[in-house]
Amino acid sequence: MTPTRAIALNVLALYVLAALLAGAFAAQLLLGELPCPLCLLQRIMFALLAVGPILNIRFGPRPSHYALSLLAAVVGASVSTRQVLLHIMPGDAGYGTALFGYHYYTWALIGFIAAIVLLSLVLLFDRQFEKAPTAHPTPGVIAHVAVCFVIGLTAANVASTLLECGFKACADDPVVYELLKR
Repeated sequence: MTPTRAIALNVLALYVLAALLAGAFAAQLLLGELPCPLCLLQRIMFALLAVGPILNIRFGPRPSHYALSLLAAVVGASVSTRQVLLHIMPGDAGYGTALFGYHYYTWALIGFIAAIVLLSLVLLFDRQFEKAPTAHPTPGVIAHVAVCFVIGLTAANVASTLLECGFKACADDPVVYELLKR
């Protein structure tokens, strides 16, 4: 895999992460389901998962960039697993609306496991890390738009979390935006 192809894959990964963040944010706004603290942690981990691709696009592919994303995916999988285990008992309806039979935290676990596997596979292609005689490929407009999408959605989620929790710990089962209830 050439550095140019690696960057193209990183751009694709950013669009997938933007879609995941947008989907969670849309469910919050359209369905009126406020995310619980573990849901918020999963969103943070998806945003941190985007750090590696952003660094790869900006500075060229490096194993350390992939490692940052891999660590975020492992922590995200742990948080998602914790939430799945909280709702694993028979008769437990789970938290939030199910999508295709699975709750968002289960989809998050599947997404984090997929990220771990894909990142591990991408790290097997050493050629992307070879130093080219020229600088790394310059990212195009599509790459910049992907970076802006992820940063914008992360900022929107941070603002939403501030509205939901205020300046204190978030409620275990949130029902109202704390900063808007007055």
